[in-house]
Amino acid sequence: MRLRHIEIFEAIRQAGTLTQAAVLLNISQPAASKILAHAEAQLGFKLFERVKGRLYPTREASILAPQVARLGQDLVSIRRLAANLRHSRQGHLRLGCAPALGLGLLPQAIRSFQKKEAAATFEISTMHSAELVEGLRNRELDIIVTFDTGEHPGVTRREIGHTELAHLSRRKTVGPVRLDRLPSNNLIVLDARDPAGALLDAELTAPGGPTIETRIVVQTHYVAYSLSENGCGDAIVDLLTGRAMVRPGMYLNRLLPTIRVPISIMTHATDPQSMLHHEFVERLAGVCQQLNEAPLEQHAS
Repeated sequence: MRLRHIEIFEAIRQAGTLTQAAVLLNISQPAASKILAHAEAQLGFKLFERVKGRLYPTREASILAPQVARLGQDLVSIRRLAANLRHSRQGHLRLGCAPALGLGLLPQAIRSFQKKEAAATFEISTMHSAELVEGLRNRELDIIVTFDTGEHPGVTRREIGHTELAHLSRRKTVGPVRLDRLPSNNLIVLDARDPAGALLDAELTAPGGPTIETRIVVQTHYVAYSLSENGCGDAIVDLLTGRAMVRPGMYLNRLLPTIRVPISIMTHATDPQSMLHHEFVERLAGVCQQLNEAPLEQHAS
């Protein structure tokens, strides 16, 4: 079967009539009829039987249907990929990032980048790691910024810096705060499936580590912040999120021992990156370093 045969086969199965199938494919009914006849002649058997004005798949067509459907899905993926490549124009960056990085790091990096490249345009998607990698593979994204340190087929990863975990509280505290002296009964922590949460969990469950009862486990840093701000307990968040969100009445402090969380950028392994891409990544790394080196206010006033 040729690609056009597959398209008419799927269109008739969806629409039930040759007329509606032609509408779906944006062709005339005679053209649709000719393609169907050609497909059946090539195969050597009928694909559809007409019953009371509608077309129903023959036994042979029903056996073919699952395989043809898979090919049809592949065609849709190819068209989507082609469209993404067409719209991936010079001067336009399609960025994906973890939610916390979209709140703390990315806005400052883009503001800094715009001072040099005022004409650059951006499209920003905020998703969790698996969705980001999938978007990169489908060419829906050019660059992703993530806490993920895993290696993925077809994807190139580069570590550009780090953040660290910090202590957040409504109680007045003077940092840095020791991990083994945190309140033991009302701590809000990140899910261990989150890369930052996994680092914290490793520290808390290490032999001789502090005994802390966690009451609330969350998937995003800014939800942890909001819960703490609303009196649900002290929270552990990444420093970038804490800096971006801290308001009067909230106290943000570094932790001891320091728990560093790597920040990585990922690109498609076979895509040559433009100078614009390289310059943005360097600006991103520079802003990350500046934020880490900046002094931390003990609390918002």
